[in-house]
Amino acid sequence: MFSDRATIYVAAGCGGDGAVAFRREKFVPRGGPSGGDGGHGGSVILVADSSLRDLTAIRNHPHLRAEDGHGGEGSNRTGSTGVDTTILVPVGTQVLDDEDTLLVDLAKAGATAVIAHGGRGGSGNRRFRTAVRQAPRTAELGGLGEEMTLTLHLKLLADAALLGFPNIGKSSLLRRISNARPKVADYPFTTIEPVLGVVDLAVDRQITVMDVPGLLEGASEGHGLGLDFLAHLERARLLLHVIDASLETDEAVAGFVAIHAELENYQEDLARRPRIVVYNRIDLIPEEERAERIAAFVAGLEGLGEIPAMRDLMRDEETGAPILVPVSCATGEGVPELVNMLGRVVPEPEVLPEAEEQLAQYLVYRPGRSGGAQVRVLRDETGVRIIGTPIEDDVQKATEEEAQILLAEYVAERRLTPLLVRAGAKKGIQVKIGDREVFFRA
Repeated sequence: MFSDRATIYVAAGCGGDGAVAFRREKFVPRGGPSGGDGGHGGSVILVADSSLRDLTAIRNHPHLRAEDGHGGEGSNRTGSTGVDTTILVPVGTQVLDDEDTLLVDLAKAGATAVIAHGGRGGSGNRRFRTAVRQAPRTAELGGLGEEMTLTLHLKLLADAALLGFPNIGKSSLLRRISNARPKVADYPFTTIEPVLGVVDLAVDRQITVMDVPGLLEGASEGHGLGLDFLAHLERARLLLHVIDASLETDEAVAGFVAIHAELENYQEDLARRPRIVVYNRIDLIPEEERAERIAAFVAGLEGLGEIPAMRDLMRDEETGAPILVPVSCATGEGVPELVNMLGRVVPEPEVLPEAEEQLAQYLVYRPGRSGGAQVRVLRDETGVRIIGTPIEDDVQKATEEEAQILLAEYVAERRLTPLLVRAGAKKGIQVKIGDREVFFRA
């Protein structure tokens, strides 16, 4: 089953704790502190892979965790960094947070984004040595890794996309012009998921054409799962509007206007996409009547005037008439002409200079929150201490009762409870913040 949406829970690794150790060697009985730093936690990384078709694999395994950093050791040995978790996703995957804000758009093969940063490794006691404190027994706990629930949306990338009402031969047309083999049957909604096909235009050039399930009136409001299907059209550079030639002219023109209205209601930019009309099932019209029927349909389109539906319909450079390609999927008539037309109107991809390409790769996505904590949790022989300018300043000005409330809110907001518990803090224990001691209520 094709999956274009997935909800995942990601958890980066926590940083390793710093060590409390002292150098003790023969002839060096008081060698000073030698506790190493903890290693940084691993991060969760998404990489766009052009070989993947949909989000099924990640949807079946939605819990993604990276390895924790290892604790520091004596002799100034730093703990090893946690291993990153790298997840492959299809090109065109978007990552949204719980407020539906777009964080990452992996619209290019090989694009990479860190979606959850690992926690910073804690400092060992050697970092706390000063001129007046030669043997500190203080070490820092590793920072927590980022944890969050994210939503992945897949919007397929294609050079051209087929659109129209159900059961008008879009899948048959895709089979004719490309290497795709979608299911074909004589009933509506045979196609229930997007299908991509590759069209060979020349020896060294190919384009991708996408077939999406047929649209109904009201698709922009979600009728017939229209919102899911319309989303895939957003990445197409050209729209091929398939019309059933066997319909009466007035009915065919009305259908053309209705489909455009759904595009405009969904997204104005999508309605402004260049379009070509494909007049399918021409074999159902007697040969002596075809020219008259085609002329009547073109006249019907021209009769629409300057309405938005006609605004971005591609036109012949010589005659100025709307481009209309009559085809028959049953006999193959008109198919070579349609392929040649695609070769002319679909622009070749631009080749960017190396420097510009690297810049574009960087701007493809907007990274979320970065790693690195604003607060540090330390432990020593006297207990647990929180260091951080905001909390220290606020607690310094507060009464004893207000300080407890501030600490509780601060711990909850920054998810510090696991760190304090690891440091040995229990319910009712006093936690040092600046020059004050505040009760910690777990």
